[in-house]
Amino acid sequence: MNENKMAFKPINKLLWTMGLPIVLSMVLQALYNVVDTIFVINMGEEGVKANLALTYVFPVQIFMIAIGVGTGIGINALLSRALGENDKKKIGLTLGNGIFLGCIIFLLFLFFGIFLSNLFMSLQTDDGTIINMGTKYLKIVTTLSIGAIGFNVFERFLQATGKTLYSTIAQISGALINILLDYIFIYPLNMGISGAAYATIIGQITSLIVAIIFHYFFYKEVKHKLSDIFPNIKIIGGIYKVGWAAMFMQALLSINMFVMIRVFSLSSDAEIINGTYGIYYKISQIALFSCFGMSNTIISLLSFNVGMGEKYRIKACIKWGIINTIIIAGIITILFEILAEPIANLFGLTSLNTNKEEIVNLCKTSIRIASTSYIFMGISISIQGVLQAYRKSISPLIISLLRLIIFLVPFALIFVYQENAKNTVWWSFLIAESLTAFISILILRFNKDIKKNLIEDKKEQLNNVVMK
Repeated sequence: MNENKMAFKPINKLLWTMGLPIVLSMVLQALYNVVDTIFVINMGEEGVKANLALTYVFPVQIFMIAIGVGTGIGINALLSRALGENDKKKIGLTLGNGIFLGCIIFLLFLFFGIFLSNLFMSLQTDDGTIINMGTKYLKIVTTLSIGAIGFNVFERFLQATGKTLYSTIAQISGALINILLDYIFIYPLNMGISGAAYATIIGQITSLIVAIIFHYFFYKEVKHKLSDIFPNIKIIGGIYKVGWAAMFMQALLSINMFVMIRVFSLSSDAEIINGTYGIYYKISQIALFSCFGMSNTIISLLSFNVGMGEKYRIKACIKWGIINTIIIAGIITILFEILAEPIANLFGLTSLNTNKEEIVNLCKTSIRIASTSYIFMGISISIQGVLQAYRKSISPLIISLLRLIIFLVPFALIFVYQENAKNTVWWSFLIAESLTAFISILILRFNKDIKKNLIEDKKEQLNNVVMK
């Protein structure tokens, strides 16, 4: 067990060395959609409608990520604990069943893409051009989603075993391919919104291939047999004991965006607000996914040490995990406040018409106001990670419901009916995140299992002092 760095290296150092590659990997995942939007909105006369098509499609993409990430978090928690317990059979079964679940998820989205893409777009808008654009994009990213879903699984294998740098290299490889192909497919080849979709898919498949190579050829300490891929009810149950709540929490992002689009549609400036929201939401995922990256590190490291029963290291992981997530969120807030104007201007590089120019200006406003909520978001998400490491499912879900629905939607409804809604509605994000952070701290403070570990650690320290 001493060969595994998670067992003996200083906790804070581990959180950064393991966490930064995951944070970078998650940020690059967010950039897939940001890059698509930048290229698409600058397509010319079709750019504004294409941006709206991507906005309406995005809840499905978020839901796809939710299923993959939720399953991945379950795999991560179970595999990390199995490693901490040094249970080789359980390690092999977790790896094999993770691959099995990835295949099932892909088949579900393949079905959705073939049969339900047009119906979904028709529920969002009556504009035939936007429906056509959105359907094209949606069919491609769902029917060819093997890269996105498969990478989520193999990324978790690498992260749970502490090889976070490998998962980041795989993510970077795909992101670079995506950016290059976005330009080639959309502009020289004039493939329009379909080009953006194919660039994304090829990038995701590249990341999957690189992750598979790292897992099977560069890191052979954890292994599985071919028979481990056959479904094991106990293992799948263990994955989804944590994973179902994580999946639902991620799916709430999809529900949140769908609901907020409906809320913003109540405004007299609905089209401008929704166009801006589609851009802002994707930009804000850089902060959101950064916090998720550190939260995922907390899950891996804390699950491992809970498995080993190391009380002192458990306490340190909780403390520094939350602090470090706040630091990352704070840095992103400062950067967004400073760079709000150049970031927004990326979405209006060419052929500025009235609608696009207004969207770009409003985007600056939304970034400057809503980014003040990121520190509070970091508190809530890091606490979710702590709770998930303890295999808690309900309390992390409550936190997501508070920040994405229960607090956010009512305040957004209040602002959307105001005269200057397009400039003020963004304050609802700050209000919702700050209230949720306060509730999250209370949930952590009164969790019985965590309190028990911390009390036992204090007793061990006192006994050591007495013995000395």
